Amino acid sequence: MAKVSMIEREKKRQKLVDQYAARRAALKEQIRDPELTLSDRVKLSMKLAKLPRNSSATRLHNRCEVTGRPKAYYRKLKMSRIALRDYASVGQIPGMVKSSW
Repeated sequence: MAKVSMIEREKKRQKLVDQYAARRAALKEQIRDPELTLSDRVKLSMKLAKLPRNSSATRLHNRCEVTGRPKAYYRKLKMSRIALRDYASVGQIPGMVKSSW
């Protein structure tokens, strides 16, 4: 089980990303406009830089929804390999059968 503080930090980041997504996208679109002068682009870039760092989507890290584990994460199932194995052994994942030889 991951530390509760790390899980809460990721939730906080996700909330910030959702909150600032439209603003960040609008500023990036304006910066890419070929009609703007260099000084205008710099001003827009400074506005983008003043937004909170944690509002950037690249700061997010995938975590297992069951245990909060940050590594060995399966995107399709949103869980780590360890939680996946536990759930599969109990038979809680439809269509998944534990193989042994």
